[in-house]
Amino acid sequence: MKRTITIIGPGLIGGSMAIDLRRRGFASEILGVEKEPVNAEAALKIGLVDRVVSLEEGIELGDIVIIAVPVGAAAKILPRVLDSYASDTDSGKIVIDVCSTKSELVRKVTSHPMRRHYVATHPMAGTEYSGPWAAMPGLFDGRACIICGKEDSSPEAVRTVEEMYDILNMRQIYMSAENHDVHTAYVSHISHITSFALALTVLEKEKNEKHIFDLASGGFSSTVRLAKSSADMWVPILSQNKENVVQVIDTYLSKMLDFRNAIAGGDEDSVRELINEANRIKRIIR
Repeated sequence: MKRTITIIGPGLIGGSMAIDLRRRGFASEILGVEKEPVNAEAALKIGLVDRVVSLEEGIELGDIVIIAVPVGAAAKILPRVLDSYASDTDSGKIVIDVCSTKSELVRKVTSHPMRRHYVATHPMAGTEYSGPWAAMPGLFDGRACIICGKEDSSPEAVRTVEEMYDILNMRQIYMSAENHDVHTAYVSHISHITSFALALTVLEKEKNEKHIFDLASGGFSSTVRLAKSSADMWVPILSQNKENVVQVIDTYLSKMLDFRNAIAGGDEDSVRELINEANRIKRIIR
């Protein structure tokens, strides 16, 4: 069964989904909702979407509506989509989001009468780039997708969304929205904050030492690449997940202080011990 897919925000994530859902036969038509004229034109020209439509048209015509905008905007759009489903409760329409935080979104619609039409998802994939030009095929292959609170969605909606992520070659993991936000604070959000802070540190030092970037190697580039990420996306993520993020930052600062004190004190044994302990990450990440 082929479906009409509406993508609200056909940028990196939404656009990459569009490419593979079309190529792999899941979607018969892809509609784009994009308020920025330049982005809308690019999504059409690149071929990410068949048509650019208004939000109202996209909600009405889409069998599956994918909300792929920053989480602050998603929190406003999601209730509007569910409100529109109230006029046809047996339509089988589905709405998902692909945002990096979940608790606030889920709370927003917990008591909504159409809640069962919504499946909260987070495909754990991306790059430091944004916009329609950043979309690429195969972005999701082999990656994890988190589905949150599936017991609050209709079984039919969950099965369809699972089929869609199967088409995208993603392995699915199930957890609560609260657990999702704790885990992503550790594995994603702190990585971006660290990269932002490192970039600021080097940029400040580079004012006086012009050769820093001339000497930068691949290691520096890979560590700081996330600092290129969009503030429009990351400000609402960090705001909505602030309790978890602040806890992780406090732990990170404590570990940085351990390194700082050991290095400042010339305590090579402590530095070695800290590095050896950090090397245990090799058991998890290969």
